[in-house]
Amino acid sequence: MEVTTKEYKSSDLVKVSGRIDSYSAPQLAETLDGLLDNGRYKIVLEMSGVEFMSSAGLRVMISTQKNCKKHKNGELVLAAVPERICKALDLAGFTPMFSIYDDTMDAVGHF
Repeated sequence: MEVTTKEYKSSDLVKVSGRIDSYSAPQLAETLDGLLDNGRYKIVLEMSGVEFMSSAGLRVMISTQKNCKKHKNGELVLAAVPERICKALDLAGFTPMFSIYDDTMDAVGHF
């Protein structure tokens, strides 16, 4: 799994590619927790390059969303989510927890 971050004025873009599984999910959690520790609570998670996501990856996303929402206007927004992952989110009942955008810049503009 590869994770890159880019800071914008109003939010942070975290681009993830590869497999998010029980082995790599802690790396994603560390990146997202680092943003939260720095007071950055408006995060766009760009997932166009994600090939697979296990329940460990879903737990990281849910935990991050809960921590973001504790702060005024904080939110984890998803962008360019592959169809198979979108279906998994929907099947698990997690779709209502996230704002999901097809276009990354639309997601960044959400803030």
